Amino acid sequence: MNTRKSVLDVRDANLSMAHMYAGYAAVFIGAIAGLLQGLVRGGLIELPAGIGYYQLLTAHGILLALVFTTYFIIGFFFSGMSKNMGSLYDGPRKAGWAGFYIMTAGVILTTIMVLLNEGTVLYTFYAPLQASPYFYIGLTLVVVGSWISGYAMFGQLYKWKKENRGKVSPLFSYLAVVTMLLWQIATLGVAATVLFQFIPWSFGWVEKIDVLLSRTLFWYFGHPLVYFWLLPAYVGWYVIIPKIIGGKIFSDSLARLAFILFLIFSMPVGFHHQLLEPGISPFWKYLQVVLTFMVIIPSLMTAFAMFATFETAGRMKGSTGLFGWFKKLPWSDVRFFAPMMGMLIFIPGGIGGIVNASHQINQMVHNTLFITGHFHLTVATTVVVSFFGFTYWLVPVLTGRKLTAKMNKLGIVQTLLWIVGMLIMSTAMHTVGLLGSPRRTAFTTYQDHPDAVMWMPYHVVMAIGGVILFIAAMLMIYNFIYLAFFAPRGVEEYPMGEVANEAEKTPMILENWKIWIGVSAALILIAYTVPLIGIIENSPPGSPPYRFW
Repeated sequence: MNTRKSVLDVRDANLSMAHMYAGYAAVFIGAIAGLLQGLVRGGLIELPAGIGYYQLLTAHGILLALVFTTYFIIGFFFSGMSKNMGSLYDGPRKAGWAGFYIMTAGVILTTIMVLLNEGTVLYTFYAPLQASPYFYIGLTLVVVGSWISGYAMFGQLYKWKKENRGKVSPLFSYLAVVTMLLWQIATLGVAATVLFQFIPWSFGWVEKIDVLLSRTLFWYFGHPLVYFWLLPAYVGWYVIIPKIIGGKIFSDSLARLAFILFLIFSMPVGFHHQLLEPGISPFWKYLQVVLTFMVIIPSLMTAFAMFATFETAGRMKGSTGLFGWFKKLPWSDVRFFAPMMGMLIFIPGGIGGIVNASHQINQMVHNTLFITGHFHLTVATTVVVSFFGFTYWLVPVLTGRKLTAKMNKLGIVQTLLWIVGMLIMSTAMHTVGLLGSPRRTAFTTYQDHPDAVMWMPYHVVMAIGGVILFIAAMLMIYNFIYLAFFAPRGVEEYPMGEVANEAEKTPMILENWKIWIGVSAALILIAYTVPLIGIIENSPPGSPPYRFW
């Protein structure tokens, strides 16, 4: 008999926890792959048993950047919707389990292909690199499973709205639905290229593939993917952190508007990843660069809202002076400390993003390790450290256990190790990237590249940072296992924040999905219709999808 006590319906907690188990299993394997990859690049080891560098690079990227994040996000969202809407309805809960099983089947199939060296095509799987068709089928199952989980969340909100007509939807659930809606729209691009280009090509049904079209469809997906990672961290910052620090949510409507702006401006920006590629008109590249910079606005709105929350919470606790509130923040609480470190790291990470999106400056760093350093500051630090911080309270909530003082201290240590390791590794990446060291490669000798000797000291520093990161990852795995299975039984608070009394009333127009989906679709059509027609008209003969039929 299950006697577990929880603030959530146990059935919903089990659904969320299943996603946590799968996600942290991916962290374990992906961290090992990342460690070995870094040691090889630093010239410190040679891989045994025929294991390839690019095999490790593919496994590391897919398991950490795609698998862990997707599982965590979906599990986190299901738990929050269960908390602020009551138990999940039966239909959404069943759909959530269906999505989980389909995703897991896809992850297993994809991982097997990578481990068998049948899917060594890197995280971006650019053509003309070709994998086994089962690698692409596995990725398709992951996307389809995530779609079903998204539909479950849409269904949960729809049913809640029917039973609560005229009411503003709970903030957490609203932000979760916007994030999953962004994911549904973004993955249409990668689904199209995989289903109609890569799978027919990998099975040998067609001889050729349109490389430019495949890359364009991938980056239609690839950049909003970044916001799919980032927005759940923002959800925690907006809704969870205020409760943890003893404050209130600064503005419900500001949070909703920021997420709507992300939904609108995150899709029509993929060309800024293709600024140096031929076949795309400079005008359309320029347009999408402008739209890319529009995304800075909701990020600045979020920074304003968070620091306003911190200051008001400090004032409530009696702080005085310009920065007195800073001392009132609970720095010794890992539930706050880890996400706060993620917020602070996002400052240099965001500056690097502005460099990457700028047409002229991008040409200095394009396809160098500078890009990888930026990626590790944003996704691998801001997002991942926030997710780790959420884990310290979320897993006890889901398993009916307590976050102990000892585990809190270990969490602080784990966070500091991750931050130190990442700063060492990422600083070296940014620096050697400015010296021209390319990404996605492992040049270790002069024979590999004339500048390899100059780059090697930085690669060694990167490897040192990678070792520290691996230790932090293994400590996180230990902490996760302890919280899930060995922490004392008890009821942990689900820290769902409340909106400040002084906040303005949320306008109902923000709940009008037809408007915002329509605006988003219009911008996508404006940004992509003419360029895609040009790419298709100038495609090589025999390349799918349009020649396949």
